[in-house]
Amino acid sequence: VQLQASGGGLVQAGGSLRLSCRVSGTTFRFNGNGWYRQAPGKQRELVAEVSNDGSTNYADSVKDRFTISRDNPGKTMYLQMNSLKPEDTASYYCKVVRWGTTFWGQGTLVTVSS
Repeated sequence: VQLQASGGGLVQAGGSLRLSCRVSGTTFRFNGNGWYRQAPGKQRELVAEVSNDGSTNYADSVKDRFTISRDNPGKTMYLQMNSLKPEDTASYYCKVVRWGTTFWGQGTLVTVSS
């Protein structure tokens, strides 16, 4: 299983970005898929997750601003990020769990300037 995340960059506060994560060797149609982020000096934290039935869960800090989704084949997962804030600055990682093993993407850096 390999995951390739993309879409990060530098954006001003209030702006938007869409992250993408493409998976090979499995799909995002099982439980345990999601986006996490890690800011410098902080622990990695859950941002959003999507279950096999399509239900979603978000960290309180991103509710109503971020949207997690996946395409129909389940090969790509997205994170639409709107109304970005400087505190959203972090490396963002996509995750998939299959066969009891957690796989991570390489991370994509999001920097939000004030």
